Amino acid sequence: MTLRVLIQAADVSRRVEQLAAEIADDFTGTAPVVIGILNGAAPFMMELLRCLPEAMTHQVFYDFVDATSYRGTESTGAVELTRPLTLSVTGRHVLVVDGIVDTGRTLAAVLEYVNQLKPARVSTCTLLDKFARRQVEVPIDYRGFEIDDLFVVGYGMDLDGRFRGFRHIAVIDSPAA
Repeated sequence: MTLRVLIQAADVSRRVEQLAAEIADDFTGTAPVVIGILNGAAPFMMELLRCLPEAMTHQVFYDFVDATSYRGTESTGAVELTRPLTLSVTGRHVLVVDGIVDTGRTLAAVLEYVNQLKPARVSTCTLLDKFARRQVEVPIDYRGFEIDDLFVVGYGMDLDGRFRGFRHIAVIDSPAA
């Protein structure tokens, strides 16, 4: 298996800070619920929350849903939601955070679930947008980087649970047989 760095850790951190500033501006005066899609979004979401202005951090609530459509390097096409929200989002401003939007199926399923709970507003944020593979149109309000159709790992993204801890984004050029 060959790995090569696609986005350096410093570039990821800088972009997360920029996204946090945009989100802070847009969510001023609200007490948003930030929802991360497990497992891939967890590192990105936590750094995003840490980068919010201190005055806003005491107003932000967060929760996670567990949704996946991947086995190995391939999307199964079927989205499994295995962990529902524990916080109420009814009448609240919600930001759904994902590590990567690929086909759009996972984010679409999570948005459908969240919208059934009657939030006041739903916005979306992703670190990586792999638009070339999009099969389902989904709104992306905050985008870190648009990437080509590459299988990436790091910063929460994985290959069968491995490589999530990288601070950078790497490409797997030749997956293990």
